[in-house]
Amino acid sequence: MRLRGFSLILAASAALLGLTAQGHAADKPALAFLTEADVEPSHLLPPPPVDGSSIARAELAELHRIGAVTTPAEFAIAKWDNDHEDGTIFQSAIAPGFDLDKLPATAKLLREVRTEEAIAASKAKDYFKRNRPWIVDGSLKTCSRDEKPQSSYPSGHTTMGFAMAVVLTKAMPELSGAIMSRARDYAYHRMECGMHYRADIVGGETLGVAVAAMLLKDPRFQADLDAARAELKAAGLTGQAG
Repeated sequence: MRLRGFSLILAASAALLGLTAQGHAADKPALAFLTEADVEPSHLLPPPPVDGSSIARAELAELHRIGAVTTPAEFAIAKWDNDHEDGTIFQSAIAPGFDLDKLPATAKLLREVRTEEAIAASKAKDYFKRNRPWIVDGSLKTCSRDEKPQSSYPSGHTTMGFAMAVVLTKAMPELSGAIMSRARDYAYHRMECGMHYRADIVGGETLGVAVAAMLLKDPRFQADLDAARAELKAAGLTGQAG
């Protein structure tokens, strides 16, 4: 009886673990438009500079130079960007009325971009495993040290910024200059934050643009883009300078 009771407990535990595993799998974001082959890191990005190499040392010296001239006000702006990794970062480039809570079609479009680019960036980070600058040099002032130590290349924030920017310029071509400028500033702030090297920023821009270009070829994504474009026009946001 004891053995039978123990077997029942094991069976129940196994079933519970199975349900838990299924729950975790269901919670994990999955590609909806792109494929795993589309976001294969080795096909999209070159390897980053090796720690200790002359290029890596020059990149680290650049971060120290940037840190030395970054004012407290500039650092605060960079810190705000560090803490905001979503489509709200483009409000300053578009208009105060660019409120994603009131723009459901646009919010949906940017969530789709966020999912696809985040998976691509995560795969690349896990593939290249470049050390964060503050792992190499602990004296750097940083906006945060909560990130994985080996997740510097490419910059995830930059990947997101450029992927969203490219898509938004298709919905709001009149504001393409301001939108792309915001993406570049958002990327540069990663160096002001001491979170990424120059190559990480370039890699993030490359990956973000590549993801956006692939998404824009998908008819399903194009339909969502058309809906967002119509919504932004109805809201009177297209053609406005932020």
